Amino acid sequence: MKYLVLIPDGMADERVEALGNRTPMEAAVKPCMDSLASRSTVGLVSNVPAGMVPESDTANMAILSFDPKVYSRGRSPLEAISMGLEMAPDETAYRCNVVTLSENEDYDHKIMLDHSADEITTAEADELIKALEAHFGNDMRHFYTGVSYRHCILWKDGNDTYDFSRPHDIIGREIADYLPKEENGGGEFYRLMKESYEILNHHPINEARRAKGLKPANSAWLWSPGKKPRLPNFTEKWGIKGTVISAVDLIKGIGLCAGMRSIDVEGATGNVHTNYDGKAQAAIEAFRDGADLVYVHVEGPDECGHRAEVDNKVLSVELIDQKILSPVYEYLKNANEPFKILVLPDHPTPLRIRTHSIDPVPFFIYDSSAEVPGTSSFSEATAADTGLYIPEGHTLLERLIAQ
Repeated sequence: MKYLVLIPDGMADERVEALGNRTPMEAAVKPCMDSLASRSTVGLVSNVPAGMVPESDTANMAILSFDPKVYSRGRSPLEAISMGLEMAPDETAYRCNVVTLSENEDYDHKIMLDHSADEITTAEADELIKALEAHFGNDMRHFYTGVSYRHCILWKDGNDTYDFSRPHDIIGREIADYLPKEENGGGEFYRLMKESYEILNHHPINEARRAKGLKPANSAWLWSPGKKPRLPNFTEKWGIKGTVISAVDLIKGIGLCAGMRSIDVEGATGNVHTNYDGKAQAAIEAFRDGADLVYVHVEGPDECGHRAEVDNKVLSVELIDQKILSPVYEYLKNANEPFKILVLPDHPTPLRIRTHSIDPVPFFIYDSSAEVPGTSSFSEATAADTGLYIPEGHTLLERLIAQ
């Protein structure tokens, strides 16, 4: 048996007036998803436990069958491990976004304009991270370049419980209420972030970006601290070999911590303009190389939700259906071996709020050897109408593998 798990990150949404009061899933032309859903078990699942923040680390950990209440230690250590960094037990990892803040106010009263600085290129961001390392790096902390706007700090004896604000939650807002506070033990974090603006705002990279009409990445923003996680080995737990394909260090880190293989795809960006064909081919090659389960994560719908890009969110769903799900399904169908396909977003990223929500998400499980009557299409509403609801997302993979 072969298993494909496809995660269109943040695909679930609310109905949008600009789409004729439809959700992006309802508006998207996605014949492969809809066809498979018509022959599948369809329902809703909650991947984020009540009381936990609806972040991608929590949700994807659950989908891979690891209870977030037990294993979640923050996203940053997972990203650090994906980057090849060795974390000592006394080190805390922090996500370090390079963000765009407004320029006319004093630091505390600036506006968060973009959590991704127009999805800055990795090459540009690398120069900015090197500037931060040159200024702030010491025996206790170091800065490391990740992908695009997503980077990492490792800090010896750092506070791994500080409750930072997530930059993608405060787009368009004044940052004063969301900055680390001295009285809560966040004074050193605040000073670093404030000083980073002085280092980055007129950096040559940002001046060149302004000249091109792009937003400058003019401040560091720290969040999501955590210690090194310890996940159970996926193969030992399920008796099958798993492979992860993602452009996002966080997802790769979960796979690597669980002993899964991780495949990098050239041109995979983490946004709507990614190498869909390359991801599909990588999944097919992984199956040919002996993988039993291939986990394909596609970030595009989530980034479009954060950026409130209605048309691009619909487009990203259509491209995932056309360029990833369809060719991998055709390969599996012709491989002369039974297979199952699980498709679901990890969490919703509604265009209205531009961040993640904790609401349940639609899923379908297709079994090539046991087709069942499903739904007329694949959407939030059709999944809810089935009445099937799984309250604990970390139990869903058992339905795929063990049944």
